[in-house]
Amino acid sequence: MLSAIIIEDMPDALMLLEQELKQNHKDIDVVATAKSVVEAAKVLRKQTPDILFLDIMLGDGTGFDVLEIFPDLPSKIIFVTASDEYAIRAFKFAAIDYVLKPYAPEDLAKAIGRAKEQLHPGSERLSILKETIATPDARPDKISLHTLDKIIIVGLDEIIRCEADSNNTMFHLTNGKKVFVTKTLKYFSDMLSGYNFLRVHQSHLVNLQCISAFIKTDGGYLLLKDKQTIPVSVRKKSEVIEMLDRMHR
Repeated sequence: MLSAIIIEDMPDALMLLEQELKQNHKDIDVVATAKSVVEAAKVLRKQTPDILFLDIMLGDGTGFDVLEIFPDLPSKIIFVTASDEYAIRAFKFAAIDYVLKPYAPEDLAKAIGRAKEQLHPGSERLSILKETIATPDARPDKISLHTLDKIIIVGLDEIIRCEADSNNTMFHLTNGKKVFVTKTLKYFSDMLSGYNFLRVHQSHLVNLQCISAFIKTDGGYLLLKDKQTIPVSVRKKSEVIEMLDRMHR
């Protein structure tokens, strides 16, 4: 049996999660619940669960406050959040798993499966998550990239471009390094759109700050500051020209 503690300030959500765990995850025993940061601190001082279900927004603070009180908590953490586009984006930037309220049984099962395998997110990834949630309208500074064997933190300004590699993505960085990530280019295109990144081709997502010139000959292509050339698809040409004009006004 795995022990679990649920920190959730919405009674209905708490009840639903407890019921779902009792019915479909019989290897998990909910040993305690808490509805606030203060209650959570009292509970976690008495026992350390194998899995901690942690709501982000609590009545007297946030889930981050709980983690700051217990910085060395060894529990596997499953973050819980309402279906909010800014929160979802923040979790993706930090490369931290989460489950949405209201709980879909299949999503909860996946989150539990991942939690059993994962390590604690680590302070830098938690910092990215916290900052991105706290300032939803600001441009994030960093992103966490899951490679096959580790998680790398890079600044958005360090990314020159992203290139599709089948269903994976190769990140090309300003220091000349490449980072292979097992997620599609569409995943990162959706995440980074609006942050000076533009999908200029089926296989290429480019940091607009890293473009030196748009060359109109030979079908149209971009010359990047690292001297690489990137093709621009026919349907993207007008958007590329418009974006570059807007940046240099």
